Amino acid sequence: MFDPILLRSFVAVVDCANFTRAAQRLHLTQSTVSQQIRRLENTLGCPLLDREQRHVRATPEGERLLAYARRILVLQEEARDVLCNLKSEGVLRLGVPEDFAAERLMPILSQFGREHAGVRLEVTSGLGPELMRLYREGEFDLLLVKQMGQGVDCLACWPEPMCWVDSRAMPALGRDPLPLVAFPVGGLYRNEMLHHLEVAGWRWRIHYSSASLASVCAAVAAGVGISLLPVRVICAEHKVLDAHSGLPDIQGVFLALYGQNGLSHAGNLLKQALMELCETLAPNPG
Repeated sequence: MFDPILLRSFVAVVDCANFTRAAQRLHLTQSTVSQQIRRLENTLGCPLLDREQRHVRATPEGERLLAYARRILVLQEEARDVLCNLKSEGVLRLGVPEDFAAERLMPILSQFGREHAGVRLEVTSGLGPELMRLYREGEFDLLLVKQMGQGVDCLACWPEPMCWVDSRAMPALGRDPLPLVAFPVGGLYRNEMLHHLEVAGWRWRIHYSSASLASVCAAVAAGVGISLLPVRVICAEHKVLDAHSGLPDIQGVFLALYGQNGLSHAGNLLKQALMELCETLAPNPG
């Protein structure tokens, strides 16, 4: 119903309070702008501008239209930008574990964005099983995921050493039942932690649950409970619980990289950058 060209002229006249200055802003003649405003008024069946004053002002009907006109023009510009981006180098979709979506991954993504401005990168972080399901359904081009075992169709995988972690200042080990800090239902770390505790006959209770790695680490450091975490996230406020604690040993967790067939040139470059990052994070076999 609304012609964006007519709306643009209407907004310009209201902003400038003058037909001549509005025409200059739009690089049109004054008569053209006047004709466009008349067409808009005829379409709506009401006057939009009060031309009797020294400075042109919007009528009450014009004031009501003005807010909508601005929103329509903004949405039109956003739609144009999105479609232009899609036509450039496309969209690259990456799924990553929550702990990789923070500082470890950001330098790579920042550099990738500077070098491939035409690519719209969409990054989704979450729990491993859900990320893998989405990847299998074609929702991601590249996927970094934690899993048990090395997998059969991943591009590469690296060991992810795990450890039981307690608070150094206010230990939770020794309480009965054993208080746990865990990720939400469905998370790999949570599943492994509860499975091994059940098999070993431990009495336990989840005292805190969060999808945020930073939140889980902070809760453990504060003495809320113990948790199962990657060795590489341990901080000074944490105490690693060794075999003398009686807690079961957990091995076989891997960080795996998956990629769909037919990746774009930019997709292959990002894949290589992710592989190099994982190589630097992998434990030294020596």
